[in-house]
Order: sequence, then C-alpha cells, then structure tokens
Amino acid sequence: MTTTLTSAVKPRAEDSFAITFAPLSLEEIYAKSDDPANGAVVVMSGMVRNQTDGKPVIALEYQAYEPMALRIFYQIAADIRLSMSDVNRVAIYHRVGRLRVGEISVLVAVGSPHRSEAFEACQYAIDTLKHEAPIWKKEHWQDGSSTWVSIGACETSGENC
Repeated sequence: MTTTLTSAVKPRAEDSFAITFAPLSLEEIYAKSDDPANGAVVVMSGMVRNQTDGKPVIALEYQAYEPMALRIFYQIAADIRLSMSDVNRVAIYHRVGRLRVGEISVLVAVGSPHRSEAFEACQYAIDTLKHEAPIWKKEHWQDGSSTWVSIGACETSGENC
C-alpha cells in the first residue's frame, strides 16, 4: 500500500479520526471501531515510555499540523480499504501537548470480519502514520534537557520508530 495525496479524500462516516489535547480512551476507540459484522477489532496503543536508548525520559511533547495530519489519517483509511475491502471501521487518534510517562499518545483501531485483515490494517495504519503524518515529538529528559525527534529519522534509518 502507498499513501498518496493526489486529491482530498473524504472520511467515511463509520470511521473516526482526531488530533486532540484530551486524554485518549481505549474504550472509546474500541467502541468507535466496533461493528456487528466484525469478527475482530485490533487496537494499537502507543504510550510514553520512561526511557529512550537507556536515557531516562520524564515526558514527551507532541505537536502536529492538524489539517494535513487528518488528511493523512483519511488517506490511510482509504488505502486500507483499497487493499482490504472487508474492513468495516478505522479509528485513528493522536494526542498533542505534553504527556507524562505511561500516558497514551496514539490509538489506532481497525474492525474487520477477519483477524488477519484487522492486524494487517492496524499495522499499516500505525507504520504509515509514523512515517507520513506531520506530527513531531520532543523528548524531555530527566536531566532537564530536551530533544526534538525528527520524523524523517524513521524513514532514513530503517528503524521501527
């Protein structure tokens, strides 16, 4: 699958997307991706961990260019449906602002009749979001310093950022 922004993609009514300052709720995202035709709902929860490469982290700060990020989210859902037509629902939510260790920064949920499609679609969604969406994070270290993490580093390093 390839994300392309050749034209504005309109979100489907059954899908749900947001960039928000508010804490994310697993229950809410699960409910938004649930459907009577589902045999599976796969949810990916990304959270703030207490270290990066062994260096203690106390918080992350996220910023996003919301209009473009939402367009990327819509395109991700459209791309999923092009290759996996049975997918019923897609929900992608990302936080912005300062988050403490343990807080959820991103939730992706996909509902589908079959678990293999739900897993594949969910992985595609989070991987594509991390590489394509204009969302940046700043790591705040225990020693008082901070560092912006480049989204481009994920693309050039080959790492699973």
